[in-house]
Amino acid sequence: MHQSKEDRVRTAKFANRLTKKGHQIEAYLTDCFVGPFDAPDIIVSAMKYSLFAGGKRVRPILLMETCAMFGGDERVAIPFACAIEMIHTYSLIHDDLPAMDNDDLRRGEPTNHKVYGENIAILAGDALLNAAVETAVEGIETMEPAERARGIAALSLLMRAAGVNGMIGGQTGDLLAEDDDAINEDKIVYIHAHKTGALLTAAVLIGAVLAGASEDEQQALRNYGSAIGMAFQVVDDILDVESETAVLGKPVGSDAEESKTTFVSLFGLESAKVKAEEYHQEAIAALAGIQRDTIFLEEMADFICRRNR
Repeated sequence: MHQSKEDRVRTAKFANRLTKKGHQIEAYLTDCFVGPFDAPDIIVSAMKYSLFAGGKRVRPILLMETCAMFGGDERVAIPFACAIEMIHTYSLIHDDLPAMDNDDLRRGEPTNHKVYGENIAILAGDALLNAAVETAVEGIETMEPAERARGIAALSLLMRAAGVNGMIGGQTGDLLAEDDDAINEDKIVYIHAHKTGALLTAAVLIGAVLAGASEDEQQALRNYGSAIGMAFQVVDDILDVESETAVLGKPVGSDAEESKTTFVSLFGLESAKVKAEEYHQEAIAALAGIQRDTIFLEEMADFICRRNR
């Protein structure tokens, strides 16, 4: 799609901001791994291998930017931003395992179990989940007593999004769908909304809760997070068909190879593209209910729907 000069400038500015914020998150995550660790070196190495493998840092950046949008303190948001990225990374390590998606590449590099073995990869994922909780709790402990209720609420949001009512439920549904001849739109929406959407929604909600956003504002963000979560996964389904391994950083065509039902296999490629744009517009519309400068969240929705990897 042809972009005007104004759109190109806007896109470039957003990309620069995303890169800058990504470097910030990287620095915060690095501080979490200063150590010392009372554990064999191999497990810390495996954790760091996947955590610092060059991800887009969409979730922690969304959390930080949403908190800032409502006038929140960056220092309060940092531990939760690190925690959500640790949880996301653990889910990728486990998702790549032979018993799950059985992928050999992630972000252009061998997956964790290909480097460290399945046993250490499983433990590295477990360790990152625990580290996420430790990091968030340490953040709560640094908060002023009057603010700690917000920190506890944020931690509750994070863990619910990562658990059986969120990401784990979605991943389970994804596995069951492989042998489900009756898979339909409702089931695939459930999978995507939980497997991908839950953590993205949690990112914006946690940022908002930490900054004291109102219930109405939080509801608008739930709608936004749900829409970008669906868009993110539909675009992933499209890229698995249209992209190349060198660009995507993981094998293309793996969904079909693993007999996974996706928006593309269910509706066709062109209809999946229409769906992605519908979710994109839902996300933008949800932001109309927030009387703040929502330009970054709008641009993030654009980025998610128009990315090539």
